[in-house]
Amino acid sequence: MEGIEKVCAFLDEAKTYYLATVEGDQPRVRPFGTCLLYEGKLYIQTGKAKSVSRQLAANPKAEICAFTGGRWLRVAGELVNDDSRAAKVAMLEKMPSLKAMYSADDDNTQVLYFKNAVATFSSFTEPQEVIEF
Repeated sequence: MEGIEKVCAFLDEAKTYYLATVEGDQPRVRPFGTCLLYEGKLYIQTGKAKSVSRQLAANPKAEICAFTGGRWLRVAGELVNDDSRAAKVAMLEKMPSLKAMYSADDDNTQVLYFKNAVATFSSFTEPQEVIEF
């Protein structure tokens, strides 16, 4: 496994990661669990009604962090909105539990992909590994 596939596999294994955004001069962090590799891009999902969506619209720079198996991953970059129905359908198919709250055809479902991203794998026992995508 290489590159972006390795990043998505790690996030899937961790199940929960933490997304950091900025609101004015205040950092905001919250748990997320959505991850999708679609058309060569790493996607996450949220609702447009949530404050995280407004924060990313004002400043698309974000970072996620996940930990599992004694290793952690940080992905920093810009999150770009993708309003395509196909991307929303792909996310909902991968994460069927979201279908209770979201639909590919509602006005709330939002999928975003990382652009200009740097993923850094770290641990206390192995050298860092950096992947850019």
